[in-house]
Amino acid sequence: MPRRPTHPPADAASAANSSSAAKPVTLPVTPASPDLPTALLGGLSPSQFMRRYWQKKPLLIRQAIPGIEAPLSRDALFELADQDEVEARLITHFRNKWQLEHGPFAPDELPSVKQRAWTLLVQGVDLHDDRARALLDRFRFVPDARLDDLMISYASDGGGVGPHFDSYDVFLLQVKGKRRWRISAQKDLTLRPGLPLKVLQNFEAQEEWVLEPGDMLYLPPHIAHDGIAEGECMTCSIGFRAPSERELTAQFLYHLAERGEAAGKSGALYRDPQQPAVATPAQLPAALVERVGSILARVKWNEQDIASFLGTYLSEPKPSVVFDPPQRPLNDARFVSAASKQGLRLDRKTNLLYERRFFFVNGEEMAWHGAKKWLFDLANCRSMSAKRFVTLSHDSSVTALLHEWYCAGWIQVGELA
Repeated sequence: MPRRPTHPPADAASAANSSSAAKPVTLPVTPASPDLPTALLGGLSPSQFMRRYWQKKPLLIRQAIPGIEAPLSRDALFELADQDEVEARLITHFRNKWQLEHGPFAPDELPSVKQRAWTLLVQGVDLHDDRARALLDRFRFVPDARLDDLMISYASDGGGVGPHFDSYDVFLLQVKGKRRWRISAQKDLTLRPGLPLKVLQNFEAQEEWVLEPGDMLYLPPHIAHDGIAEGECMTCSIGFRAPSERELTAQFLYHLAERGEAAGKSGALYRDPQQPAVATPAQLPAALVERVGSILARVKWNEQDIASFLGTYLSEPKPSVVFDPPQRPLNDARFVSAASKQGLRLDRKTNLLYERRFFFVNGEEMAWHGAKKWLFDLANCRSMSAKRFVTLSHDSSVTALLHEWYCAGWIQVGELA
């Protein structure tokens, strides 16, 4: 299997939203070895970075990606912020007053680029642009189950979102202009009251740098930071999922209930043949509390239940995600012929995860049925070569599954080059 280049060119992706099935999309193909040093992490290998810095301490990396350019131009980013399915926020700090607005934003709803102190945040750019997806893929030394999205922040001179902290890991990659970052490991994370943003009340910077295109700053959770644009600038934020214990607990119990696992084997209705008549009907009966407690105590789950929950939950696309099926889908035979010549690639919006017994695609769980190896490779490389597809094309169950995904818009014809 070919090793992915450590630093493919900044314009490695094809034009965004390419509709040509026959034209390969040039993206990183195979995740690099976690033990190979990379400039992306300042000469550290991914394994060294994860041991020394991940969720432990910040790291400034000069020229992590030399010669990088923004995945989208300023005008293209503004156009993206005008789409209904895109999460965009406008943050202004005019006359020392913080304001927050949610998109979409028509072109005339954004301030002039000549006006100081405003920021446009566009979330999930990787879902809409192949170059942004290619940039996000460079960080797949962290499991896909934790990788969230790539956000682009455009700021006019003096723009920023105020000193704040995040509850998740983030890589802040400068792709245009300059931004001054100040950070602090302070324990006081009190927020200023009455603001639409989470701005720290008592921010005291401990370190400070100016980042230029290609420079990157890694911050673990709860490190206070403040980034101010020095002139017009754009920053890519690569963020990671960090669901709370409350969220995981609630979603897991819902998962069990949805599958009927929490209903008990019999699914019997609640009964209380010994309930006496009462003079205080509004009082919750103690026997009812005790009986329901005993029912809940019998709810059981195992490791496979947890894996199934995590696979379906973490592969579920965000609510705003809409897949685009082919306008004129190929029938089974033509699909097999095209894929045998051009290969396949996962759509940039597709999430494909796996564990030892099941795989999970866009929130759906499927059993392996003995077809592990090719799905391992497809999930990890996000593409399948034409040569590899030919070796599988004799298996009608494989081609039928892939054709189904193709018709749903989950995969595209044309491998990652």
